[in-house]
Amino acid sequence: MLHLRVSTPSDLTDDVIALLEGAAYVSAVAVHRNACIKPPGDIVTADIAREGANEALDGLRALGVHRCGTVHVEQVDTWLSHGAYEAERRAPGSSADAVVWAQVGSKAYEDSELNWTYLSFMTLATLLAGIAIILDSAILTVGAMVLGPEFGAVAAIGLALVRRRGHLLALAARTLLVGFGVAILVTTLVTLGGRALGWVTRDDIVGSRPGTAFIYSPDKWSFVVAVIAAAAGVLSLTSAKVGGLSGVFISVTTIPAAGNVGLGLAFGAWGEIRGSALQLALNIVGMAIAGWMTLALQQAIWSRVTPRSKAMLGRAPQ
Repeated sequence: MLHLRVSTPSDLTDDVIALLEGAAYVSAVAVHRNACIKPPGDIVTADIAREGANEALDGLRALGVHRCGTVHVEQVDTWLSHGAYEAERRAPGSSADAVVWAQVGSKAYEDSELNWTYLSFMTLATLLAGIAIILDSAILTVGAMVLGPEFGAVAAIGLALVRRRGHLLALAARTLLVGFGVAILVTTLVTLGGRALGWVTRDDIVGSRPGTAFIYSPDKWSFVVAVIAAAAGVLSLTSAKVGGLSGVFISVTTIPAAGNVGLGLAFGAWGEIRGSALQLALNIVGMAIAGWMTLALQQAIWSRVTPRSKAMLGRAPQ
């Protein structure tokens, strides 16, 4: 169940109320006249089954509420209402499977923003991956994978392709490019410092590393794992049931590959650089393709489920 809170100018209030009252999966509508100060107007609230949220949100967008007011979408974790139960029962499919595109889009833009926090996490994760490679520590490698923030921007590329949002595509691509570029540059500089101090030697980079050799040895399974992990990650982002993102972070080797590129640049180890760069590219491309395919499939399924459910609802006895 979702709770909608709409701040709207008074001249649109009646249209908003009519839209929400007419929605098949809305269980409660309330209006607070003159409750909004900035912008001046009213506040309309409604409870709606998650499966029917896209239709209502599309209607509010068509009215132009988002231009002159605000639409808040909140997840309701616990509720007691027979009307809400009936609305969810009538709604198509399962609420856990429903994709609320407004929520997914908002999350994608947030995760694709290039800011100090994103660059800090990216750099720290890549530095940790560099240390893991030097020590040949699989445990530290996993820690670096979990710390990396890159998956949100990669998933945003898939959403941008499905929803045809060129601005989001450019934003996510820039964030990934700059993020990895800065992280690799800082790792290279820090490694040069460690080399000057005698803390890191060339043998640490090009010597035998059985625990982390997979980082610079990409193969077909690198791509397959990236596709499967990203598909699971996108489902975690779009579904009401979450919890799979940690497994995604641990499965893909983008951050360790970036760390190894930085180490290789510091020592001119071009074999390491080539293998790790290919690993990085395979993972990003695989995840972007998986995100696009998963979201496209979800969009196709729900575009067919909703009309069919409406027809069934229209034939149902009152």
